[in-house]
Amino acid sequence: MRSDGLADRILLLGARGARAFAFGFSAVLLGVHLERDGLSPAEIGVTLGIGLAAASLTGLGSALLAGRIGRRRTLFLIGVAMALTGVDLALSRQPALLLLSGLTGMLGAASVDYGPFAAVEQAVLAETATPGGRNRAFGRYSLTGGLFNAAGGLSTAFFAGTRAFFLLYFLIYAAIGLLTAALPLAMSSRVEGEPAPRVFGSFRPLAGLAALFALDSLGGGFVANAVIAYWLHARFGAGPELLGPIFAGVAILQALSYEVSGRLADRIGLVNTMVFTHLPSNILLLLVAFAPSLPWAVGLLLARFALSQMDVPARQAYIVSIVPPGERAGAVAMTGAVRGVAMSFGPALAGVAIGAAAFGFPFFAGGGLKVIYDIALYAGFRNRRAEHET
Repeated sequence: MRSDGLADRILLLGARGARAFAFGFSAVLLGVHLERDGLSPAEIGVTLGIGLAAASLTGLGSALLAGRIGRRRTLFLIGVAMALTGVDLALSRQPALLLLSGLTGMLGAASVDYGPFAAVEQAVLAETATPGGRNRAFGRYSLTGGLFNAAGGLSTAFFAGTRAFFLLYFLIYAAIGLLTAALPLAMSSRVEGEPAPRVFGSFRPLAGLAALFALDSLGGGFVANAVIAYWLHARFGAGPELLGPIFAGVAILQALSYEVSGRLADRIGLVNTMVFTHLPSNILLLLVAFAPSLPWAVGLLLARFALSQMDVPARQAYIVSIVPPGERAGAVAMTGAVRGVAMSFGPALAGVAIGAAAFGFPFFAGGGLKVIYDIALYAGFRNRRAEHET
């Protein structure tokens, strides 16, 4: 293996891409599949809620497990859990078993950056990338997830919605789980990093960050894509034939922005990248509420989404670079859990936001909270550099 960890990164990105592809089609199919298998809307909501909560909180357990048995073995077990989830969804017909499918945290209902794998994978990525290449490595990590997740969602357009169709897809989901279980076992021992006496040790530098990330996630609950889509419909009469291409364009812009983020962070620093891209995107978000026509609204939204996710790889690289190497998985898990809990308020907030969508309230509330987050992040952390920054 090359000394720069290239082979390990290729295996990591392979697992990341395969899993993101599966999450992409699962997010599209899951609700319809559960409904066809007899779950009521309330039961579907509970199942998805369990999946979202588990995706946010199981990262804490995977970080602890990685500290005990190693990162490669932990990623193997996570892949097995994904395979079991796919088998459950494909073969189970009893509502109780379907409800339990979310407990693994691998249901695919959440973002590709949530789940028990995220904390361990990001710690592995920090070990395999050189300090000078870390920012771009996290950009490629996010780019891979974004592109394959979009491809997974688009793949559902090529098949008919029969029971055999759902069976096939969730068996593929299980097979992808087994693939992502096998790939980490081929990694070198380098990915294990340095042993640490404590997995969750460096709470002091993370406490303020976690609080700010929660504020950002809370603001995101007001401007979820479903809320934005409804607002475009309520305000300008946009139908599905327009909304579909619009949000496909959004997904592509977000994925491409990840690569730009890594390169930008090399030039201006991680905190500057987070703030100087996120703050303009949130100003654009506030302006959407004043758009006089659909073309203006769509143009502002696309400009906003071209910038809004550039903070993601920078944030990931920053978190793992301000704590000791052995505590990286714990740091990602802790901040991810806080963000996930804040995001779990999204359904209720979205309900309020949709009710007031025609008045632009979601953009004022979400954009306002996010602007406060950006200003506070810059004020509190502009002088706190990551270990690999000069």
